[in-house]
Amino acid sequence: MLEIQKTLVSLDLIEKKFVCDLNVCKGACCVIGDSGAPITNEEQNILEELYPIVREYMTPEGIEAVDSQGWYIFDEDGDCVTPLINNNECAYTFKNPEGITMCAFEKAFHENKIDFLKPVSCHLYPVRITKYEEYDAVNYERNGICKSACEKGEKLGTPLFMFLEQPLTRAYGKEWFKELKIAAETYSKQKE
Repeated sequence: MLEIQKTLVSLDLIEKKFVCDLNVCKGACCVIGDSGAPITNEEQNILEELYPIVREYMTPEGIEAVDSQGWYIFDEDGDCVTPLINNNECAYTFKNPEGITMCAFEKAFHENKIDFLKPVSCHLYPVRITKYEEYDAVNYERNGICKSACEKGEKLGTPLFMFLEQPLTRAYGKEWFKELKIAAETYSKQKE
């Protein structure tokens, strides 16, 4: 682990290579999982506020899920998450013409209809943050759905933390990411 400000960062973020390959996985991270995407307290209000705009991009099943469950729910662990369609895919999704499951928030964002990209937990995936009283644990979540992303990352030589520069900076700021990059470079040199 690397200690960066008030976070403990798994070495996996430096050692693992990763680049999303949506043409292969088809957006499986929006479909497969134990529960919906984690939502922060701040994002709860954002989902509620932006839902009328984002709704136009969602599937009828997704709209039904939100209408019946709410903008967000609390899962078995007590975590605030996005609602799911039949305990499967996130309610805030749609399929693009290539059959890739995409985020309705992200589509509205790219069409300049909203200024919120998507929940930060989605933006960070496959990195997950666990908040503790003293620090945040920043970990890589291993799973088979991202096999093609790991292969593509190896081929391109892209470390996970560099692939996730934008969401990590969104979560912790530019200075934090700069410190992580310096720590990663130092760690890599020492390992050689």
